[in-house]
Amino acid sequence: MKTITVCLTVAVLLLAGCGSSAAPQAAAPGTTPAPTEVTLADGLKYTDEQVGTGAEAQAGKTAVVHYTGWLMDGTKFDSSLDRNQPFSFPVGGGKVIKGWDEGVAGMKVGGKRVLIVPPELGYGSRGAGGVIPPNATLKFEVQLLDVK
Repeated sequence: MKTITVCLTVAVLLLAGCGSSAAPQAAAPGTTPAPTEVTLADGLKYTDEQVGTGAEAQAGKTAVVHYTGWLMDGTKFDSSLDRNQPFSFPVGGGKVIKGWDEGVAGMKVGGKRVLIVPPELGYGSRGAGGVIPPNATLKFEVQLLDVK
């Protein structure tokens, strides 16, 4: 009888220890937490797939990037990687769509960011080049190679 009581007590304690903890668990040392999507007030969304450690892209500087752009249905419409030719533009200079000026600002060299650009920050109701339809939401993967 004593053996059964001890076994039942151990079983109850083991089961009680299997419950979920109220406190969140920290990531294990040496691991990277999952990327978090950030949504800005104007609708631009971005996710840092990899955070860089180099110089930061900011207004007045020139960003050198590799990128690939897709429509939301998965159709790729452009890629500097396919041309093996990085693209440079002045951050905040209005030379690219607004979603890029905002979405690349704050990245650091070595970083990779996914941008989800609503039509208002992309090509709007006009579309572009017969490849991007009017009012299209766009997805870009941008790798920041250099800041000058």
